Amino acid sequence: MIVVIGASGFIGTYLVDELLNEDREIVGTGRNPRAREYFESRNVPLIPLDIGKKEQFDLLPRKKVDTVVLLSALVPANVVKYDPQDYVDINLTGTVNTLEYCRKVGASKIINATSHSDVAALWDCSRAITEEDQRSLIYTGDHAVYGITKTASVDLVEHYHQQYGLQGISLRLPAVYGYGPHGEIFVDGKRIVTGFKIFVYNALEGKPIEIWGDCRKLGRDLVYVKDTVACFIGAIDSRTAHGLYNVGTGIRTTLEEEIKAVVKVFCPPGRQSQLIYRPDKPNNIHSYLYDISKAKRDLGYQVKYPLMALVEDYYREMKAQRFPHLIARENKG
Repeated sequence: MIVVIGASGFIGTYLVDELLNEDREIVGTGRNPRAREYFESRNVPLIPLDIGKKEQFDLLPRKKVDTVVLLSALVPANVVKYDPQDYVDINLTGTVNTLEYCRKVGASKIINATSHSDVAALWDCSRAITEEDQRSLIYTGDHAVYGITKTASVDLVEHYHQQYGLQGISLRLPAVYGYGPHGEIFVDGKRIVTGFKIFVYNALEGKPIEIWGDCRKLGRDLVYVKDTVACFIGAIDSRTAHGLYNVGTGIRTTLEEEIKAVVKVFCPPGRQSQLIYRPDKPNNIHSYLYDISKAKRDLGYQVKYPLMALVEDYYREMKAQRFPHLIARENKG
């Protein structure tokens, strides 16, 4: 049995969907009330769980649990009012509670989703970041405590591996693309529409799109949710993998390339958006690239959604509206 903690979220929903396609036995947790109907329709138990409260883990299965996937976390993009204690309670205490649950029920493996904030000071460099690079946190801003707690969660997973023999895998995730509840995020408590979503909105109506800053400089490693899920499944299936793994594409995509792909896919026929270059306006986008050779070697990871495939599948998912609970959050319904 696989217990997915945070199953009702963005990555969790896509992961459960793929696991069901493979006829896996799954129990999920999630506190999104809109998700219950969907999960019931798929015959997947969805248990409401606050990972910061130890006693609530008694609600989870006690027998035949092989793998636990930990996706639940407090992330700055969802935070209106900043309180560092909240990150400690959820990201640290929640990880300890999950690890203790694994130990008590005899699970053989935990897969922990972690942030790439642990190497934020290495962003904007010209080379690929590896798992062997030293941690380089940035200790200011709304991501600081988040990065600190998620980095500590990786250490906790390693502790339980060495102390109790629990197979521990932490997957380092950059921003994961896909149609879901993240068209709007919070930055320092202020709600903003993400750049990608603005590009999509404008392209759908054939409106002009402004490209700010030096749009051809470096670029980002844009990973799609379905590739991310494939990496999780590779981790679930591996009996030997251990430690930290980068999840990405190993491809650096410039802002210009990203926008041109959106225009090609989303613009109505005969109404292609005009690109207006504004190098005078800063875009505040960091550049980063990840070496994924370790994930390829140990997890059998293969990238199936580079840029154009990513954007095309995003369009298909948007049209299909497959996951009502994610769409409701996307639309703030």
